[in-house]
Amino acid sequence: MKSQFFLRSWCARHPVVFMALFAVFYMIFFSFLQKANLVSHELIRCRLDALIPFCKYAIVPYVMWFVWIPFTLFFLLRKGTRRDFWRLCLPLFFGMTFCLVLYFFFPSGLSLRPRFIPGDDIFAQAVRVLYKMDPPCNVCPSIHVLNSVTLLLAYFRCSCFRLPRRRWMRPAALLLCISIVCSTMLLKQHSVIDVVLGILLSLVLDQVAARVEGRMIARMRQRHSRETVS
Repeated sequence: MKSQFFLRSWCARHPVVFMALFAVFYMIFFSFLQKANLVSHELIRCRLDALIPFCKYAIVPYVMWFVWIPFTLFFLLRKGTRRDFWRLCLPLFFGMTFCLVLYFFFPSGLSLRPRFIPGDDIFAQAVRVLYKMDPPCNVCPSIHVLNSVTLLLAYFRCSCFRLPRRRWMRPAALLLCISIVCSTMLLKQHSVIDVVLGILLSLVLDQVAARVEGRMIARMRQRHSRETVS
């Protein structure tokens, strides 16, 4: 109990360091899985994948995902409440860790990428770089989709986005989320199956986080009532 309280207290006092440590952990674990699962993995695909065309311009919202996550987290740290910040961290970081563990035991891959990317513009070049850096494995469920939906839920839940001058951020987040989700399929980075499972996982984890938050609030109220009585 003391170690658990110390860890919770340390994370509460050092949120930026906590995020940095998790980022290092995620990158190391993900890089290991990318190399380990290149040879043997289960191919994911469905009939709907063939109906979705390839679009090199989808690289723009796809890459914006890498900016949106830290932007939202640091925005909540500065403009929101710590409660809203940790309420987002719980499903976000646990979901990413859960996916990594799932990839380890059930490696998955794709064979949807086009053999040739037309054009020599910046969009085509960016897609080639993405394909070179990110092998088509460890895809189901999609972490891109999982995190995007989790962030979107935070925008419509957190009180700091209710202010009149920030209300525009909610429809903007909705548009960005839809764009990122679609980009994963338009770039042939993910199957429709990966996307659907990513959405479902984000909704389930959000409900779990809500229950955990409710229990923590109930415990705090009990402690407060005991201290008041004593």
